[in-house]
Amino acid sequence: MNTLNRLSAKPLTLAMFASALIGVISLGLLVANPSTAQTSAPAATSAKPALTVSLTQAKSSNLPVKLSANGSVAAWQEASVGTETGGLRVAELHANVGDSVKKGQVLASFATESVQADVALTRAALAEAQANAAEAAANAERARAVQGSGALSAQQINQYLTQEQTAKARVASAQAQLDSQLLRLKQTQALAPDAGIISSRTASVGAVMGAGSEMFKLIRQGRLEWRGEVTSAELERVKVGTGVTLISPTGAQVKGRVRTVAPTVDAATRNGLVYVDVLQSLGSGKTAVNGFKPGMFARGEFELGSSSALTVPQTAVVVRDGFSYIYRVGQDKRVSQLKVQTGRVVADHIEILSGIKPDDQLVASGGSFLSDGDLVKVVSAPATATGTPVQDAKTNSAPAQVKPASAAAK
Repeated sequence: MNTLNRLSAKPLTLAMFASALIGVISLGLLVANPSTAQTSAPAATSAKPALTVSLTQAKSSNLPVKLSANGSVAAWQEASVGTETGGLRVAELHANVGDSVKKGQVLASFATESVQADVALTRAALAEAQANAAEAAANAERARAVQGSGALSAQQINQYLTQEQTAKARVASAQAQLDSQLLRLKQTQALAPDAGIISSRTASVGAVMGAGSEMFKLIRQGRLEWRGEVTSAELERVKVGTGVTLISPTGAQVKGRVRTVAPTVDAATRNGLVYVDVLQSLGSGKTAVNGFKPGMFARGEFELGSSSALTVPQTAVVVRDGFSYIYRVGQDKRVSQLKVQTGRVVADHIEILSGIKPDDQLVASGGSFLSDGDLVKVVSAPATATGTPVQDAKTNSAPAQVKPASAAAK
């Protein structure tokens, strides 16, 4: 039995020995010829691109030069409508806040009973004065006829002539009193002094108003103006007639034009006021122009002309830690991170004030996925406005959506 076990173990020992010998010979060949090991190394050790990108270059464009300022919207002129005759009761109101009215339109009516009674009284006084004047005129005429005949003394003749003049004066006085009462009767209606929009109403039916009491306020001709505050250093850049774009807090816009620039500057704020006419009146029955109302805040942009500038697509700019960066692609297809200073923004392009050259090859989009020194693969097709799905070569993962730089910064 032991002899059988020894015989079966010999082939196993020989096989192990042969395997070890083959391994030693193979190792010796590899050491003797290292080029063979290098050529057999997997190709996967070569660098892979971090991202597939398209290129863009800065271009020269004419961009508008604008000056921004803050201010308030106000009525161009606000008229006050009040009572001219005191002690009268308001009988009826014909206009409310927000109504569009015409010049001469009746806004309120007062009770007329007492005024009409005064008119009747003065009419009677005028009639009496006219009768007395007629009698005095007849007596004066007779006195003139017998003057020099001795029938009447000189004193009596002068008395008749004086009575005639006095009677005429009393007629004139009575006529003036009647005219005054008729004017009071006319003033029992409050009329709009100009066309416009009713901005406020303080009167109420049944109230007895004193002379000069304000009843309504009226935005004359429905015109609005914007009063912008501009620093004293920039005030000289604003000229009469300059176009202005006004922007409300809701984003609504309306055009305006500079009417005048204040001749003085506020000593406390060092700002001067610029008066801008809103180039759209409040139409009939409206209290706002495209969302603009008197008293509200608005931002204005003065259009001062245009100037040339280098611009790039906004998607090429990456914002990190409060700074703006652009990625430049070199000849070796590796990117360099460049810190840039940005300026004006027009549509989907942004001005670059410093940091790049016009002939630099720049990453058009997707820079938020890159780091300084990364290897990229360049394709000729430009990225779409909404972003182009690209393959991440580092992880071979599912395509990632390229986002604009502004979105990536957030």
